[in-house]
Formats: sequence, structure tokens, C-alpha cells
Amino acid sequence: MEADFVVVGAGSAGCAIAYRLSEAGASVLVIEHGGTDAGPFIQMPAALSYPMNMARYDWGYVSQPEPHLNNRRLACPRGKVIGGSSSINGMVYVRGHAMDFDHWAESGATGWGFADVLPYFKRMEHWHDSGHGGDPTWRGNDGPLHVTRGPRSNPLFQAFVAAGQQAGYETTDDYNGEKQEGFGPMDQTVWRGRRWSAANAYLRPALKRPSCSLIRAFARRVVMQNGRAVGVEVDRGRTRQIIRARREVVLAASSINSPKLLMLSGIGPGQHLAERGIEVIADRPGVGANLQDHLELYIQMAASQPITLFKHWNLFGKARIGAQWLFAKRGLGASNQFESAAFIRSGAGVPYPDIQYHFLPIAVRYDGRAAAEGHGFQAHVGPMRSLSRGHVSLASPDPRDAPEIRFNYMSHPQDWRDFRTCIRLTRELFAQPAFAPFVKHEIQPGDAVQSDDALNDFIADHVESAYHPCGTCRLGRADDPDAVVDPEGRVIGVDGLRVADSSIFPRITNGNLNAPSIMVGEKISDHILGRDPLPPSNETPWIHPDWRESQR
Repeated sequence: MEADFVVVGAGSAGCAIAYRLSEAGASVLVIEHGGTDAGPFIQMPAALSYPMNMARYDWGYVSQPEPHLNNRRLACPRGKVIGGSSSINGMVYVRGHAMDFDHWAESGATGWGFADVLPYFKRMEHWHDSGHGGDPTWRGNDGPLHVTRGPRSNPLFQAFVAAGQQAGYETTDDYNGEKQEGFGPMDQTVWRGRRWSAANAYLRPALKRPSCSLIRAFARRVVMQNGRAVGVEVDRGRTRQIIRARREVVLAASSINSPKLLMLSGIGPGQHLAERGIEVIADRPGVGANLQDHLELYIQMAASQPITLFKHWNLFGKARIGAQWLFAKRGLGASNQFESAAFIRSGAGVPYPDIQYHFLPIAVRYDGRAAAEGHGFQAHVGPMRSLSRGHVSLASPDPRDAPEIRFNYMSHPQDWRDFRTCIRLTRELFAQPAFAPFVKHEIQPGDAVQSDDALNDFIADHVESAYHPCGTCRLGRADDPDAVVDPEGRVIGVDGLRVADSSIFPRITNGNLNAPSIMVGEKISDHILGRDPLPPSNETPWIHPDWRESQR
């Protein structure tokens, strides 16, 4: 059981790495603990609330009690299945803002500025504009990852964008193009009515090559010899074995499991490892630190007309949608229903958007529970750049024990101000003339919730994770004591070991993290192969000309 490269995790980045390394002729073994992604729960886009709530497909992680959120323990789903979290996510495709990546470069991630990463986003994409507008010069058209848009046939999708315009905001035809800021259509990783996960895009084609194979096993630790990674110890069924890497081991196991595996292998905060009885091979205090996420609220409105998806929210309706999808890959089942979006700035003096909206024509939670009011619609809204930081640590030296996850949500006073702003700006949107034919009343938070204190109570009780954890193996300069990997993804202080997934993000990007996670896999695969990076792009992103003086 050996190969040139051993990749731990068949998720967003791991699948891309397996594809690119095997394409170059190297032998690759991918280790994945989860099983098959076959079946309608994963492949049918509209069924997205099911897999992330199923133990079969999800690691089932929860945070430690969050002190600023009334000691609530928040769910932290991570994909335990072929395709990783790209097989259980909401399929929303957002690259991030250009200035996010320029910030990475400024903070020590040399070679990761927007000019450097845009060519990788283009290489991975197959963008289908289907006559919906968009920005072809900024998009890729022959990559493995199909990116499409929903039909936006429900009038509420248009009302959301029109309300943004009426409130004085920009519109954008393509938030993944030159101009992120504004209201417009949302991109999804859906192709021909199916979830287009990293497994469908990258892993299945890679496994058709003789040089790539997949092993279902539980990774326990990286095997180190004389400061070099030489393999991975796994449990495979009832047997324990070592899968050897002739060249390198690549951890692509998520922002929760990659730092956990590093710590179990003796790489991490020295004192913490010693307390757990683990021999310290490299004292890296940054392993598990810098944990970030996006939080969001669902601002819900009762609808005055029966035009929302609630009319299908019964056994017969769901059966009809399921049958239509099963036989024709069409209809409501063929979209994630996130078809309109917005990125706006919270105030004057903010240079680029720091609030994201997902709009949904039904009032429902991620766990699939509909609002008691029946017909309704909602905006998911939250700040993009929280100043709160948490950490992942080992509960014990036993690899089978879940790690301790402390997000430290809402621990910075600015977070509370930002969320109150989000609620008030959303209420202003729903009060625009475009929504007048559709709005009955506010379900959540409810008209009575107005003062700062009342809004804070609502936030503490109702804020949810958007499931975008990242940052726990931060990319930085090799001489930065808090960095975990260098700008080529190599773990600092040891040889033959890289990390390539959302854990290496120095700071969380705007929007959903699937696209930048795949980009990390694409870019680091070139570093692994010793190739020159793709030539930097000359494209210049749109920044609001009056951002210093104006919020919109």
C-alpha cells in the first residue's frame, strides 16, 4: 500500500489534487473515511437539508458551549463521504472578493494575491451563462467544475433584486466577475440537474486513470521518521496499517480534521501536545488556532400570496418534485433554490462588501423545518469578516475522539454592531415597493424586536453557523511563528507534508467557501508538482467609487 502521494480526505481540495497529480502521471492514493455519495439525498440539489443532517454523511461535530450565545452548542457539519463537504453543502458558488486574496498576500501568503489566484479559479471552472448575463472574460469555460444558475422563475427572486435597486444599491450581473458588490443572480455547482460536487467534477475522472485509487479507511496520524512524513497510519476495517508515501503526504481533511491530524502526529502547540501525552515533533502554536466562520440570521417574512415553495412542503408535493427529478433531472428538485443574492457594504468607509445575502422563497431552517406561519420567504444575512477567533484542540490522544471546537462566536463587540446593522438593513429591503405585493408581516425577529438590547437577545438565541469554518492551519511566511504552512502549503518545521484545504486560509473570504477551497487544491497541486504557477492576471476588480463617503 504505497504511492508517490497519499492524500487524506476526498473533499473539495483533495479531489482536485488527486485529479491534477494523477493527470501529471504521479501515483496517488486518496484516503476517505466516508462512503459512497450515490443516491438522491446527495445528488438532488433541492434535497440539501438531508445529507448535512445524516450521520451517514456527516462527522456530526458540534462546538463547545458558546459563552456569548447563551452557552448554545452550534452544529459544525463536515462531509464524511466521497466529495467531502461539497457533497453535503448548499452548492452556492462564490469565489470571494479580490481584496480578500490581496489581504492574504499582505499578511504573508506571498503568491496568493487576487492576480495569482484568479487564473486558478478560471482553470477549475466550466461556466455556463445560459444567456443570463455574466462576465465571460473573468470566467473559465473548460474546467472540470460546472457552474450554472437557477431559472429564477419565482417572482420573489426578481423582487429581491428590485428591492435592492429601490433602496439605492448597485446591481451586478456576476458577483464572481469584475463586480461583486450589488444584487443579482446566484451561481450554483449544479449541472444537468445534479449536484456537481468535487467528487463528480474531479474524483470520478481521476479514478478512471490507473495512477489514482481510493481507499476507505480512518486516518489516525501521519507517520513521521526523522522529521519527515513517510505515510499515514489508518484503520481499515479491523486492521491497522500504514499507507506509505514515496514523495509526500497531503492533508486535505478539513479545517477541523487537518489540525487534529497534525496534532495527533506531534505537530502543534507543544504544551497542549505534551499534556495529551503526544511526543512533540514540531512546536507550532498556530495549529488549531485562528478558527473562523460566518454566522447568519434568517430574517423571515410571512407572504400575502401563496407563491412560495411552501405549497410543495407536504408529502405529495415532495413526492412529485422527487419523481420529476428522478426521471428527468428537472423541476424544483434541480436547483438549490438559492437563486438571488447580494453583497453589500455595511457603512461608508468600508472598501468592499462585508455583508452577504442568500434569498430563499420559503421560510425554512437548514434542518428542513418550515416556519409555523406557512407561506413565507427569507433572507439569510450575516457579516463576512468577524473579528472573533476560536480554536480546535484535542479532547484526548485517541484519534477516534472528536476534537474540541471552540469558535468563540460573537466575542468581539463589533460583531454585535455588525449583526444589528444586518437586521436593520434587511428590514429596510423588505419595506421597499418591490415587496409590497408579497409581504404580510415579519415572522422573525418580529416587529416588537427593535431596541439594541432586544436585537442582541434575538441574535444570541437565533444566530446560526453558515458552516464555513476555516483558518486553523494558516498560510504565512516560513519565519512567522503563528503560520502553519508556507506559501507552497508545506508544513513548516517538517519535510514531506503539506496541508491543502480551507484550514490554510489566513482570513475567511467573502461568501461560501467551496470555491476557494477547490482553488487551494488546484494551486497547491502545481506547487507539489514543482511547476511554475499560472501567469498572474491583469484584471482589475470594481470598487465602489464613493466607498469612503457612502454606504451604497
